Amino acid sequence: MIQLPRLYPIVDAAFFATTGEIVVFAEELVAGGCTLLQYRNKSGNARMMLEQARELKRRLGGTVKLIMNDRADLCLVAEFDGVHVGQDDLSPESVRRIIGAERWLGVSTHNPEQLQEADRTSADYLAIGPVFSTSSKEKPDPVVGLEGVRRARALTRKPLVAIGGITRANAASVIAVGADSVAVISDLLPDPRKSAEAFFRILR
Repeated sequence: MIQLPRLYPIVDAAFFATTGEIVVFAEELVAGGCTLLQYRNKSGNARMMLEQARELKRRLGGTVKLIMNDRADLCLVAEFDGVHVGQDDLSPESVRRIIGAERWLGVSTHNPEQLQEADRTSADYLAIGPVFSTSSKEKPDPVVGLEGVRRARALTRKPLVAIGGITRANAASVIAVGADSVAVISDLLPDPRKSAEAFFRILR
């Protein structure tokens, strides 16, 4: 079974104007202690995504585990370390056939039924959310709250990532109800290195 770090940063291309800005942000996160990063780009074309992913790999490949959001094909081409898929993407088993047994596979879930279904797949870890209201998704699923995280913990032995509206102010409460890791986007944007360091101090 894999071991997730307490902090799971998501580098969302929507918040940056250039590939260079994305890479600098990611480097600052790594300087702050991050060992795992997910690259997410919901609006870019495949060529732009591949360019950005390859640059992240070139600059960070030896120091951090890189996870590709959604795209199993780009994960392989960019030589990333895993893929994270949602409910509307390829099925976990389809992704597993593409990426093989060695790369990590994560699956997003939003209710107990989805989590139980994902638990039966070959996914290495599961995500549950949104825990709190979030502005990082255009059409977020209903908030599950801390009770949703607690229920999810009872339903799986796989590593559990909580996502959605998680900040330094509420992260400890999410870990306390059973999450192994917290996925964060917005609360890392201002001063990513110091923000990451603060999360790690809180989540010891």
